Amino acid sequence: MLKESKYGIGVVVKGEFEATVARATDALKAEGFGILTTIDVTQTLKQKLNVDFRKYVILGACNPPLSHRALLAELEIGLLLPCNVIVYDRGDGTMGVSAMAPVPAMGMVANPALASVAAEADARLRRVLAVIEGGR
Repeated sequence: MLKESKYGIGVVVKGEFEATVARATDALKAEGFGILTTIDVTQTLKQKLNVDFRKYVILGACNPPLSHRALLAELEIGLLLPCNVIVYDRGDGTMGVSAMAPVPAMGMVANPALASVAAEADARLRRVLAVIEGGR
């Protein structure tokens, strides 16, 4: 079931971490998102702070046509790009997969020209999460 917060939308799924990351990547690609960056939070915290942390990655997902439209409407919107998607081990045999919520994120800019971009990004990310949750 989709869960929502003020800044994100997400699902909880059963499965292995690496398989869930792969499912997320494939689902994002099917909706026109490429992965620009992959931040391995677990590895970074171990290297920088020598602390152990659950398996956790941040995928920097970009849909070039949507990003282009957003940049044409608001040049500094790049501060909110790319759309971050996180995958993390909840420690109970399930994985959390969440995406930034584009409508509130872009809504804080108060540029009406961004509304359609945010709505389309939101719809695409919701479909991504539905696919991940459905295991398809």
